[in-house]
Amino acid sequence: MEDPVEEFDPFENMTDEELDAFVDEQGDSAAAMPVADVPEGFHSGFVALVGRPNAGKSTLLNACLGEKVAITSPVAQTTRRRMRGVLNREDCQIVFVDTPGLHKPQDSLGGELNRSALMELDDVDVVAMLIDATKPVGRGDAWVAERVKKSHAKKVLVLTKLDLASPEAVATQLEGAHALMDFDDEIVVSATSGFNVDGFCSLVASYLPEGPRWFPEGMTTDESDEMLVAEFVREKVLLRTNQEVPHAVGVVCDSIESKKGGRVLAIHATILVEREGQKGIIIGKGGSMVKHIGSDARRDLERVFGRQVFLELEVKVSPGWRSDVREIHRMGYAADD
Repeated sequence: MEDPVEEFDPFENMTDEELDAFVDEQGDSAAAMPVADVPEGFHSGFVALVGRPNAGKSTLLNACLGEKVAITSPVAQTTRRRMRGVLNREDCQIVFVDTPGLHKPQDSLGGELNRSALMELDDVDVVAMLIDATKPVGRGDAWVAERVKKSHAKKVLVLTKLDLASPEAVATQLEGAHALMDFDDEIVVSATSGFNVDGFCSLVASYLPEGPRWFPEGMTTDESDEMLVAEFVREKVLLRTNQEVPHAVGVVCDSIESKKGGRVLAIHATILVEREGQKGIIIGKGGSMVKHIGSDARRDLERVFGRQVFLELEVKVSPGWRSDVREIHRMGYAADD
């Protein structure tokens, strides 16, 4: 018997930087290149999750994928970057695009977050507009709906947090949502309890065109390791400090080094705040708060990377960084990053 022929993957040994350079060189032809053969009748495409801040976009994304790739917290505007999450099924591949919550911006950072979210509306097959079942439909939802109307994609209304709303509230919310615009379809879900999550995936998949598999089957997100580190650290800051410093916090992953034959990752990250008082809150008495933040983040990162993580955190003051376009770009929050 002949030895089996190993399938050659030209991208297997490329670094993230080399892959980025390859895509830049190839342009549109690389972007449209399927990564694997697919069966006849295979469907694939992109689904944008949009809505007001804290509508449940990241929670729904994690529920659809069955694992945590997007950070969540009760704080509005937790999501600051466009993140893609990939769901592979036998008959389709759904690429979910988690976007920052659309809102009236108060600074340069807010403006970049809005631009990042709005840019996705032109490049997807389905726009899923999320509305919180526990909060009355208002001007913020109307503002989002006006932007969604302009998209050429199929439009699906998703009423979230069903587990927290009464049947009467759900009926009222649906009526208010219908008044905003005409949707191609609708569904109610509870990402926390898992209710209708599979139904939501099947619903948006039904609107996807036939196409290739855009990402490898084992890939669940297109985020770089550095961005995953920065986001998980920032999530723990938000959860640990509650309402004291949330919007003034940014995180940069400075380095990731493989140690001890690849068994350990040594990671250094910097937490940026705008005032000395905020720095004191994050460091805590005797460094207790930043130790808790580091321990919480390390557990998530060890799960993601599948190996031991040594995480070193530094806290710095950068006055007015949210209005500094250079800092916004450095942290990867700009719309074109």
